Amino acid sequence: MAAETIGAVTPLLGDISNAELASALGADIVLLNLFDVLHPAIEGLPEHVPEDTIHLVKKLTGRLIGINLEPAAGGAGGTDNIWHMTEGRRATAENARRARDMGVDLIVVTGNPGIGVSNEDICAALKELKAAVGEDVILVAGKMHASGVLAESGRGVLTPDEVRAFADAGADIILMPAPGTVPGMTEEVLAELVQEAHARGRLALSSIGTSQEGADVQTIRSIALMSKMAGVDIHHIGDSGYTGIAVPENIIAYSEAIRGRRHTLRSMARSRLR
Repeated sequence: MAAETIGAVTPLLGDISNAELASALGADIVLLNLFDVLHPAIEGLPEHVPEDTIHLVKKLTGRLIGINLEPAAGGAGGTDNIWHMTEGRRATAENARRARDMGVDLIVVTGNPGIGVSNEDICAALKELKAAVGEDVILVAGKMHASGVLAESGRGVLTPDEVRAFADAGADIILMPAPGTVPGMTEEVLAELVQEAHARGRLALSSIGTSQEGADVQTIRSIALMSKMAGVDIHHIGDSGYTGIAVPENIIAYSEAIRGRRHTLRSMARSRLR
């Protein structure tokens, strides 16, 4: 179970970071969206040296920590737009090395809403990042939605050919939309993409990145079960149920749907020292 959070906004609980909350709700992997490796900051953490931000989050949560890097030439509107691109979020070799040195476990090469990231851009960036960080960091690649590229909207967000291209470019995990999160993405379509990833020896990650992390519990359970039936290995829930994190009850509901209440409670209760 992977939960995406945003640390650049006020946390849902005020003085507790969204990353810590997601971990407490049962997420095994915490992804930090909009994390800038040139200006590392996560709201809600205790006072610390900025360069130690990732190490502190790992210490507090005991979870694998990932960040998004985006191969975008431009940005999404002005600086008042939450998705506005910054230099420390671009998918460059230099930023990948910075992330590795900070302690990041996963780098997700993808695009936020309206940024304008194509699958071709992702593939090119993957090759550069693979050469830069090698086996030091797990590389994840794919799209949760069109990311501002009209030609790659709906069912065209990801194709089997692009899954193969990402795998060949160095991705360890292929990210793809969960069924029902973008138009035309059915369980059958997802299953075909998952099978392609597995045939290449890669893991498959299904994602909720269309604000449905803020939907009702029954919708979340349906998405979870369809993703599991399609064969995915990692289940992702996005960061915009409320601004910066999924609706907390939905993280729990998703976890319970794919692994039951006992394992969900075990993940929630397990000490970071274990």
